[in-house]
Amino acid sequence: MAAVVVIGTLDTKGVEHQYVSEIIRSNGCEVLLIDVGILGTPQVNADISREEVANAAGTSIKQLVLENDRGKAIDTMGNGVAKLVKKLYKEGRLGGVFALGGSGGSSIAARAMRELPIGVPKLIVSTIASGDTKPYVGQSDIMMMYSVVDIAGINCISKIILQNAANAIAGMVKERKYADEIANKEKPIVAISMFGVTTACVTEARRILENLGYEVIVFHANGSGGKAMESLIKDGFIDAVLDLTTTELADELVGGMLSAGPERLEIAGRLGIPQVVSLGALDMVNFGPVETIPRQYSHRKFYKHNSNVTLMRTNIEECTILGKRIAEKLNKAKGPVCVFIPLKGVSSIDIENGVFYDPEADKALFASLRESLSSHIEIVEMDVNINNPLFAQSIAVKLHKLYKNEEVHIDE
Repeated sequence: MAAVVVIGTLDTKGVEHQYVSEIIRSNGCEVLLIDVGILGTPQVNADISREEVANAAGTSIKQLVLENDRGKAIDTMGNGVAKLVKKLYKEGRLGGVFALGGSGGSSIAARAMRELPIGVPKLIVSTIASGDTKPYVGQSDIMMMYSVVDIAGINCISKIILQNAANAIAGMVKERKYADEIANKEKPIVAISMFGVTTACVTEARRILENLGYEVIVFHANGSGGKAMESLIKDGFIDAVLDLTTTELADELVGGMLSAGPERLEIAGRLGIPQVVSLGALDMVNFGPVETIPRQYSHRKFYKHNSNVTLMRTNIEECTILGKRIAEKLNKAKGPVCVFIPLKGVSSIDIENGVFYDPEADKALFASLRESLSSHIEIVEMDVNINNPLFAQSIAVKLHKLYKNEEVHIDE
C-alpha cells in the first residue's frame, strides 16, 4: 500500500503531526512525514527534511532565513514540496496527502495537493477552513476540515478532531480507487456545462449521449465549475465537450461573481478536442444580494433568483461583445467545432413573456457571433428555445458525429 504523505511545519506543530501519524499507522498505513518548517528546531524527525524541500525549489533554508520574507518563503516551500509530492506519486509511493496548519501551512500543503490527480485523497485540517477556502482548494478535490480550536497541542477538543481526520485519510487511502479508473475508462467522457436555466436541455442531451455509450460529466457554470471543467480538459480526462452554458463569459465581461477566468472556452480548442458550443444563460450576469449590486447598474433589469443571487439582464452592447468574444475563442480551435444558436431564447427565463425576454439583445448576440465566426466553423440555427427537447437532441447527436468524425445533417 502506498503511504500517506503528511506535510507540516514540524517546528511549531511537530507534536500534532506525530500524533496524527501514529493514528494513521495504527490503521495499517505507512506514513511519509515531510517537514516544511523554516525557522525553529523541528520537534520530531521527518522522513523528508525541510532542507530537501528547499533544495527541490532551487534554494536552501539558510537563504530563506537570510531573506526574511515570510510570503516568499511560504511560496518557495510550497513549490518545493509540490515537486516532491508529484515525484512520490509518479513513483507509486504516495497513496494520499494529509496536512495540519494555519494559513501558511495550509497554503504550502494545498500547493502540493493541487499537483495531484482528481481522486487521490487530500485532506487538510486547518484553522481557516470555515472561511473562504477557494484560494486553497482551487479546482481540485481537496477536503478541508475546520480545526475548531487552534492547532496548538493535544487537548480534549483537538484530540477528537485529529482522530477523526487521521482515521478519514487512512480509510480513504486503504480503499483507494481513483485516477487509474479514469485512465482505464471504458467509455469516452463528455463534459457538459449547465446552469439552472439550462437544466432541461442538459438533462435530455445527457440521456441521449449516455444511450450512445458516453460517460457524461456535468459542470455547474458557476465560475468554479467552468474552471474545473477547463482544468480536467487540460489534464486529458475529457474526450469531447458540449459547452451548452457559456454564461460565465458574461460575468467575466461585466464583473459578475461567477467568472471562470480568461481561459474559459479555450482549452478544448487549443487541444483539438471536439466541441459543440451554444449560448446558454448569456442573458444574465450574476451578482450577490440586491444591496451589493454596483451603483452604475441601478437602472438595469434585474431578477431576484434567491436572497443571495440577483441576476442582471445583459443588454445589446454586452451581447454584441459576447458574440465577438466567443467567435474569437472558437476561431482558434484546432479541432472540430459546431455552434448552435437557439433563436427563441438562451435560457428558461429568456422566452416570450419571460422575465428576461429581450429579442433585440438576443439578436445582437446572434448577429455578432455570425459575423465574427470563421467560415470553416459550422453554425446551426434552430427556431426554438434552448430548453426545447429537439434542440437538446440535435446538439447531442452532433457532438457524437464530431467525435466519430462523421458527416451529419440536422434538420431544424
